[in-house]
Amino acid sequence: MKKFSVAADMERVQKLYDFEDRARADGYNLIAGVDEAGRGSLVGAVVVAAVILPGDLYLERLNDSKKISAKVRETLYDEIISAAISWSVVAVDVAEIDTLNIYRATLEGMKRAVAGLNVQPEFVLTDAMKVDFGDKISTRSIIHGDALSASIAAASIIAKVTRDRLADRWAVDYPEYGFEHNRGYGTAEHIAAIEKHGPTPIHRRSFNPVKSLKQ
Repeated sequence: MKKFSVAADMERVQKLYDFEDRARADGYNLIAGVDEAGRGSLVGAVVVAAVILPGDLYLERLNDSKKISAKVRETLYDEIISAAISWSVVAVDVAEIDTLNIYRATLEGMKRAVAGLNVQPEFVLTDAMKVDFGDKISTRSIIHGDALSASIAAASIIAKVTRDRLADRWAVDYPEYGFEHNRGYGTAEHIAAIEKHGPTPIHRRSFNPVKSLKQ
């Protein structure tokens, strides 16, 4: 395993601010990153976070939440909420997901997360999804933004840690489904549990295989 180097990590993290730096060069000062967790899950809320970071902040091992361990995510979560200019996290519940569809529910969550910031950003960076935050906020959608932008990476961590904590509670309420391991995603273990025990009240009825089951 390659030995961790603070100097190399600082250089890597600095590059994650390229999109933020470009926005600042264009005259924007308050730049938010937005990302979600749980969009592809069969269970529970989709969680969306928005984060505004100081431009010169170094967060050790900052990265796409999927590329770092749970322990590192937890550490970064605390560091992000402590150092951020502003942060916000919202959960769009199962009923709204099933009513709107997951894409529209995620868009709505992103709007709510940005609206929940205690200062209004001038510019918002999103991970892949194009979102209209209103006339006063400029936006940029970045494919794989959680691995390319510091602000989106920070939002991905806040969203992921928040949702994993929810999943740990679901695991206590519904121990047969292995939510502490699968986080509600469609693993073989989870599908087998649905077939054996049926869906729970927190399963998304608009998602297969739940949708195709006889209710």
